Amino acid sequence: MSVGVGPLTEADVVAVARGGARVVLTGDALAAIAAARKVVDALAEDSVPHYGISTGFGALATRHIPVEQRALLQRSLIRSHAAGSGAEVEREVVRAMMLLRLSTLATGHTGVRTATAAALAALLDNGITPVVREFGSLGCSGDLAPLAHVALALIGEGTVRAADGTEGAAAEVLRAHRLEPVVLAEKEGLALINGTDGMLGQLLLACHDLDLLLRTADISAAMSVEALLGTAAVFADDLQALRPHAGQAASAANLRALLADSPIIASHAGPDCVYVQDAYSMRCAPQVAGGARDTLAHARAVAAGELASAVDNPVVVDGRVESNGNFHGAPIAYVLDFLAIPAADVASMSERRTDRMLDVARSRGLPPFLAADPGVDSGHMIAQYTQAALVSELKRLAVPASVDSIPSSAMQEDHVSMGWSAARKLRRSVDALTRVLAIELLTAARALDMRAPLQPGPATGAVVAALREHVAGPGPDRHLSPEIEAAVEFVRSGAAVAAVEGTLSHPLR
Repeated sequence: MSVGVGPLTEADVVAVARGGARVVLTGDALAAIAAARKVVDALAEDSVPHYGISTGFGALATRHIPVEQRALLQRSLIRSHAAGSGAEVEREVVRAMMLLRLSTLATGHTGVRTATAAALAALLDNGITPVVREFGSLGCSGDLAPLAHVALALIGEGTVRAADGTEGAAAEVLRAHRLEPVVLAEKEGLALINGTDGMLGQLLLACHDLDLLLRTADISAAMSVEALLGTAAVFADDLQALRPHAGQAASAANLRALLADSPIIASHAGPDCVYVQDAYSMRCAPQVAGGARDTLAHARAVAAGELASAVDNPVVVDGRVESNGNFHGAPIAYVLDFLAIPAADVASMSERRTDRMLDVARSRGLPPFLAADPGVDSGHMIAQYTQAALVSELKRLAVPASVDSIPSSAMQEDHVSMGWSAARKLRRSVDALTRVLAIELLTAARALDMRAPLQPGPATGAVVAALREHVAGPGPDRHLSPEIEAAVEFVRSGAAVAAVEGTLSHPLR
């Protein structure tokens, strides 16, 4: 598979970042890059200083740099800005960031040479990933430090990982792949680092993952409703239509499909049923998961605007080079923070359903903690503890990063977005939500098995059967951690959604 570099989609970014898809600079992109470079070359000869071309940077922009020092200027910029610290950033994040920077270069608004853009594409296609450190970006002037580590590899310096994950000096890895280091010309150093690509890449990956997780949340909710002898009547279309939110409608439609033809639901649907109303964590599942979907839709709309953007400073426009503020990460930072809120809330509701299945006073006939021999066995008692710890962490991660700002560059950059920090915590939120849903799904599957001889519906039953290929059914206590991790992978891989969709005439919404 290959992705043409121009306007990108979320799927394009995921394909390159995770799937290793190749990238292709189209003819239109190469022409646009070359045209912009002519403008920069002309201004480089001008006696009047032009920011980013013949001046210093940031608070040092008042210094005019002579021609003979401009290559050094660009190289020094990259070396000094590659100042990251901390843990290594995930390969998929770095690859997404590289692709998005390449996409901006391809707009013809940055002024780089075609050879420089091609060199960045070559790193991606050869699976060479610069080592980027977690801390260093304030989300304004773009993700300067993370992108500078990428640019450092382009000039043959710093540390990279080869396609097999082996770490090595950039110069040596480039040589092994017959790639030449780039000698940066005027404007190129700045063009390579002045973008919101790290924030945006993490947003796009999170949106992709949350789309899957919200469908999975409907699955685990349906399994829990079934296991707790709840009712599907509250998910009826006419009731949901009284509050016409698109996300709620989608979630409720999923729940109806998931619980259709369930013998367990049918077993207590008659007039003799004493359960008048289900708890909020069951009855209000589509309102919460639906609100999360609407938040996701808003975040995707912001991401689409960013994907159509050329984020750099200064930019080449209509034959001139102009300063601007488009590098400010606020629009991305806000939705990165926003998404962490529903992630925490969906997880919180999931944990409440799990706890209800384990509590003999509320589980409607299930054994205490779903234990095989309560007292001797503890069943899933401590799995709920793990969920609770994750939900507590998710609540902390939902505190926004974008309300903070620390001035930098001698007060030239006196307001920053902290969008990179928002992106980093959202990645942790997505992982934690995955784990919470996996524990609910694991617990609900055990509870459904314990309802035998009553059987779950075709859709939820297919999930139980697919999970049983990785995790055994109820029995005496076993080492629980490996089973939780197997369930986590079952959710993360999309296997739970695939199992359901194999029974339906349409995909989950």
